[in-house]
Amino acid sequence: MGLLTKIFGDANERQVKRLWKRIEPINALEPQMEKLSDAELRAKTDEFRERLAKGETLDDLLTEAFAVVREAGKRVLNMRHFDVQLMGGIVLHEGNIAEMKTGEGKTLVATLPLYLNALEGKGAHLVTVNDYLAQVGRNLMGPLFEFLGMTVGVNLHNMSQEEKRAAYNCDITYGTNNEFGFDYLRDNMVMYKEQMVQRPLHYAIIDEVDSILIDEARTPLIISGTAMKSTELYYAADRFVKRLKAGEDYTIDEKTRNVMLTESGVEKAEQAFNIDNLFDYEHTMINHHIQQALKAHVIMKRDVDYVVQDGQVLIVDEFTGRIMTGRRYSDGLHQAIEAKEGLKVQNESMTLASITYQNYFRMYRKLAGMTGTAKTEEEEFQKIYGLNVVVIPTNKPMIRKDLPDVIYKTQKSKFKHVVEEIVERHKREQPVLVGTTSIETSEMLSDMLKRRGIKHQVLNAKHHAEEAEIVAQAGQRGAVTIATNMAGRGTDIILGEGVAELGGLHIIGTERHESRRIDNQLRGRAGRQGDPGSSQFFLSLEDDLMRRFGMENMQNIMERLGFEDDVPIESKMVTRAIEGAQKRVEGYNFDMRKIVLQYDDVINQQRTVIYKQRRDILEMDDIQDIVLGMLDELIERTVDAHCSDKDVPEDWDLQGLIDYCNATFLHEGQLTRDDIWGKEKEEIVDYMKDLVRRLYQQRREQLGEDLMREFEKAVVLRAVDSKWMDHIDAMDQLRQGIHLRAYGGTDPLREYQFEGYEMFQEMIAKIQEQVAMYVMKAHVETSVKREAVAEAQAVSTNADQSKSGPRRPVRREEKVGRNEPCPCGSGKKYKHCHGASA
Repeated sequence: MGLLTKIFGDANERQVKRLWKRIEPINALEPQMEKLSDAELRAKTDEFRERLAKGETLDDLLTEAFAVVREAGKRVLNMRHFDVQLMGGIVLHEGNIAEMKTGEGKTLVATLPLYLNALEGKGAHLVTVNDYLAQVGRNLMGPLFEFLGMTVGVNLHNMSQEEKRAAYNCDITYGTNNEFGFDYLRDNMVMYKEQMVQRPLHYAIIDEVDSILIDEARTPLIISGTAMKSTELYYAADRFVKRLKAGEDYTIDEKTRNVMLTESGVEKAEQAFNIDNLFDYEHTMINHHIQQALKAHVIMKRDVDYVVQDGQVLIVDEFTGRIMTGRRYSDGLHQAIEAKEGLKVQNESMTLASITYQNYFRMYRKLAGMTGTAKTEEEEFQKIYGLNVVVIPTNKPMIRKDLPDVIYKTQKSKFKHVVEEIVERHKREQPVLVGTTSIETSEMLSDMLKRRGIKHQVLNAKHHAEEAEIVAQAGQRGAVTIATNMAGRGTDIILGEGVAELGGLHIIGTERHESRRIDNQLRGRAGRQGDPGSSQFFLSLEDDLMRRFGMENMQNIMERLGFEDDVPIESKMVTRAIEGAQKRVEGYNFDMRKIVLQYDDVINQQRTVIYKQRRDILEMDDIQDIVLGMLDELIERTVDAHCSDKDVPEDWDLQGLIDYCNATFLHEGQLTRDDIWGKEKEEIVDYMKDLVRRLYQQRREQLGEDLMREFEKAVVLRAVDSKWMDHIDAMDQLRQGIHLRAYGGTDPLREYQFEGYEMFQEMIAKIQEQVAMYVMKAHVETSVKREAVAEAQAVSTNADQSKSGPRRPVRREEKVGRNEPCPCGSGKKYKHCHGASA
């Protein structure tokens, strides 16, 4: 590769050279723009729109539009776009990712492509990671757009439908990834088209694109209600796993964070639950609960993966250290942790609608992103989203010093030296920012610093606005700030007076993250805009990453050479070994996200079909043709089932056909055996279609056009929503167990695709059957009101969503049959166990 680079040049260098050429004509227009009055500059927006209407393209307008925005920035914000910011703007307009270092002014960069793409009048979205950054972006940059005659909105989670619709109808809309995604799902659950808030998805720039499209890609957005299921089995599994011994009854795979029962563990489970074979299909639920209870006890660590507050288990985001309020682990893991912690086990949620960020953002006609760290994940951005990463040069040369990692034998020794380093630099009044990977670590370091009398700030990433203020002050003389990895991300740290002479901001990393990108983000807090700064990671051989990826050899070498606990290794070879381990983990995580996406693609195709048909129903005045089409398909399928081509006509089940039709969409006596006796199969189908159409028209005349139209919409929407909801749940259940098919030598994904398709066809058939029954047979009052199948609550991937508290869902009572196995896992029938007193 090195030789090829020498011959052909680096691909990024070629891109940068191309971009420099495009900037020259923008700069050449600057004197001309300066001469325009404010009114003339504002009039440029209307001129551009007229030129678009006459056939020019956005690319034709780019040079002039960027020059206009630059001039408006100077007049309104007192900010002039640097040349490198124009380059970033071009990359974003072209639908790619601009990697720009911290402090290079990404917020200002986005104004260029947002303005240009908003000229088409179809909406341009700026997506941020939290409400605070969305509001800051809108408040800072809004005046520039408004000066140029454009409308600017912000989409926040606590807004009403009317406020959201107004925000989406603006030329430019700022908002969070969660809120854009949830609005899409909610729009596909409304009962009237007037309740929709979004327009078709046109153009989006994602700020912190790596955080949203990579770090959160495995977490779907879910809108759920609550399913009532027995909670006793969670407690039973919890009591059981507490008795198991590590190594003897179960083994732990550190790399994949899995726990597996040994033969001894399986035997103990069979005895405890009084069953013959734990792997029998009928015991899938017991097996699943034991696995989740094991994971809760062995893998999930309190104050690292989750915290317990006010009797609730709250998830801690592994990437940011934030508490993710309103979010629950899926698949029963959250309930298993609640049982482990001796809390009340909450009911499992029932999914009403869901989508992954990958599939939501791929629906935009054009997508772009910006971040300080994307190059290490370029392959994923290209393969999943079709986005190329272009590294934009810094406005001033980067002079930060990245010191080699320092490695100690034990964590105790490492933290002791971290504190010593902070104390030393604090004496010189050099500001220090310490990055930690967990709340637990940040609190422990805080206690150690208190004992040394060092004044400091701790950020556990709970309050975005306050946190941004504190992070912004981290560059002042003598400041010591401890922060989880991405607390205050998106906030510039500006150096205080005289700090540059002290060496600038010093960054201390207390652990390497499994992704190089997160480490680079921490380093990138120092050395903004040509400022001095330095960074260093303090590691120990007991750290998670070191333990998981073959650093035992290093420990053996240190022990053989007689290294003391307090003597560190400082070696580039070790740093390279760690980066090699990180690359392996990144590859593994990419594969995991790819698999998640492949599975989600199956339901995404189905979701696209259902949502399109649902939208068509909302927008059409009269859905008579859709209803008649459903009736036709139902008749064809019904006749086919009772009059098989394999049988002779004498063996056809004509009475069965009549009974089914009478039960489903006809009244007694409307179809008799004489009507269809002696007819060919096609003739039966034609006869029944004619009959149903006549009866349908009679019903339409009897109810009146207006009532029938509204009634049909109410029936079809209710059937689609209820069956789709059940289908999502069934697909979820299928997916949870599909990996077991691999033991039978089949490809689980192919099985999931095949069975998912079959289940989708079954769902369509059930929808048609329900619609036929109600349209043809239901008693109708003088007015019809469309009602949602279930009241929904958004299950967020971000703490922002829950500030106003979740709306209460409608609970779905799930009844257990008297002869079915009791959900408590006893192995007895329900009527002989918990059903005895019911």
